[in-house]
Amino acid sequence: MVETCYRAVMQADNIPLAKMIRQVFIEHAAPQYGTVYSDPTTDDLYKLFQWPKSVLWVAEMAGEVIGCCGIYPTPALPFRCAELVKLYLHPSARGKGIGLNLLNKSIDSAREFGYTQLYIESLPQFQTAINMYQKAGFTSLSEPMGVSGHSSCNIWMMKQLDG
Repeated sequence: MVETCYRAVMQADNIPLAKMIRQVFIEHAAPQYGTVYSDPTTDDLYKLFQWPKSVLWVAEMAGEVIGCCGIYPTPALPFRCAELVKLYLHPSARGKGIGLNLLNKSIDSAREFGYTQLYIESLPQFQTAINMYQKAGFTSLSEPMGVSGHSSCNIWMMKQLDG
């Protein structure tokens, strides 16, 4: 059995990650405008995640990028609050605990960076991920926070980080 490797994003990941993320949107018939699909930063995630107190974890198996998830200090969020971003998995990586591992690595990173809250924006098309967020302690919010630029997202959640 091939082992999954988890590591920080590298510049060589830009093209495979952008392709994977956009394929997930197409697969789930999710909106392409006002989302990460059309966000120009999706094409250079390596550069985006050079920002202080941010990280994008990448899951790799047999040399292929199969998933990602990260932490980003989205503008206009409250003090010590960051956004959990870019949790996407290739279809071959689903149902194997890889998404949960990426989520947990990201939550651990947020704590290490000193964040006390994590915010998420999502879409109803990603119900499996939303269920995972709920199990991880995220609760629903009635309105968006911060300035992500992703106006089509209509599910907003928050998690308090203890310790």
